[in-house]
Order: sequence, then structure tokens, then C-alpha cells
Amino acid sequence: MRNPYDNDWRSITAAIYKKPRDSKVFGSVELDVTDLEQYVTEKRNQKLKITLTHVMLLILARGVHKDVPELNCYVRRGRIIPRSSVDVSLTVLGTDGNLSSIKVHHAERLTLAGLLESMQHEVALARKGQGDHIRQARGLLPRIPWPFREKMADFVRWITIDLGLPLPFLGVDPNSFGSFVLSNLGSIGLDIGYPALAPFSNVSMVVTQGTVTSKPVVYKGEITIRRMLTMSAAVDHRVVDAMHIGKLFLSLRRQLKHPEQLEHPLED
Repeated sequence: MRNPYDNDWRSITAAIYKKPRDSKVFGSVELDVTDLEQYVTEKRNQKLKITLTHVMLLILARGVHKDVPELNCYVRRGRIIPRSSVDVSLTVLGTDGNLSSIKVHHAERLTLAGLLESMQHEVALARKGQGDHIRQARGLLPRIPWPFREKMADFVRWITIDLGLPLPFLGVDPNSFGSFVLSNLGSIGLDIGYPALAPFSNVSMVVTQGTVTSKPVVYKGEITIRRMLTMSAAVDHRVVDAMHIGKLFLSLRRQLKHPEQLEHPLED
């Protein structure tokens, strides 16, 4: 009988992660999303079936593109390489209870309606276990006996990350995960979470979105109940530092005041 705790993803993580030694920077910010939730409700009443996650994905993508382009880079052979577009990996919960992912291409150029359209098909496939852009690797690695599994993971990382070459037979390449990863931890009941940087993801940042909770806060000089959301990020310290997280979170706060701008293409 198979150990129920020893699923395919756990087998992969045991192979790719080492003991903590790599340099990472963590940061978090608490955002007032009271007005944003009202905006989302209005859009849904207008038949635009968006969620807070759709809004946050676009705000992050636009913030990286316009305000913190340093976050849209990666390390290859000791050099910092900029990306030409902001592609975002979004984790989604599959019907089997495991996390899967989809990739949103050129997210900084999309509107809310465009994002919704591009995601619907990919999310449907991902929840069936068919749309994950690393599904081939996830299906193969757990079936390799230990300790060869770890050697295989190191080989994949060396080829795709260190050398910057694709491995078509595994369905992975240096940009398999895009510019950054967004994970909605609130969907699984976590108010806040500090993410890990997957060794072969080649992203400079992983962002988590927590649960929206009602809290007493000081608003316009008075204590009142507001809807609060915690966003957290882990960044690759080889590429950026805490200052860049701060710039991104300032961009988040600024854009949250005008979510209607996401209904129109980004202007350079």
C-alpha cells in the first residue's frame, strides 16, 4: 500500500530542495481591499466574473513592468538577463486537491477582460491535470528510483537554469514558470504565507495572497472595520533586494486606488 503522504509532488520536492542555504529576501504588506471588493462585486454583477486574484495578478504584472523591471530578470551563467515580457505562473487548486499551475503570457499587456478570457481555458485544463506546463517532469521524476531522482533533478536544473537550454522531452525550459509565481494561499485557508523559491523555476520572485479578513483599523482618523489582505513575497537576492520588494508594494498600494485602469490596456 502506498503511503498517502508520499505523493508525486512530495517526491519531487524531496529531490529538488536542499537544506536551507540559498540567499532569499522576504517581505509582506497588509492591504485595505474594502473598496476593491466592492469593485469586484460590481464587475461580477456586470457579468465580468473576476476575483481578487485576477486583479492582483494584473496589478503585480503592471507594477513589475513599469515600476520594478529589475524583478523581471533571471541569472544565467553568472549574468543578469532581462525578460522581454511579464509572464506569470498562477497556482490553482486541482480537482484532486493538489496544486497545479497555469502560465499567463504578456500579463502586463492584458486587461481584466483579456486576462479572464486567456485564463478560463488554461484553468479548466489545469484542474483536470492536463494544463500544467511542467506536467511531463512532474509525471516522470517521481517514478525514478531514489537516489537517481535527485541526480535527475540536479541535471534538469543544470541544463535549464545554469546553461539556459530547454529540455523538450520533459516539457521544461529556462522560462517554464515565467517572470514570477503568484499563489493564492487564501483559497486553502491561510491568512499569510512565506513562499519558497523553487530551485529550477528560474523566477526572481514568488508572491502569495492570503485570506481577506475583517479587522479594526484606523481609517480616515477613526477606528472602523475594514477588509484587509496580506500579500507576501520571497525574492532571489542574487537579482534584487528588499528595496525592490518595497517599490513593488508601493506600486500595489497606488494601483489599488484605481482598479478601473485595469479595464484598459497599459500605456507606456
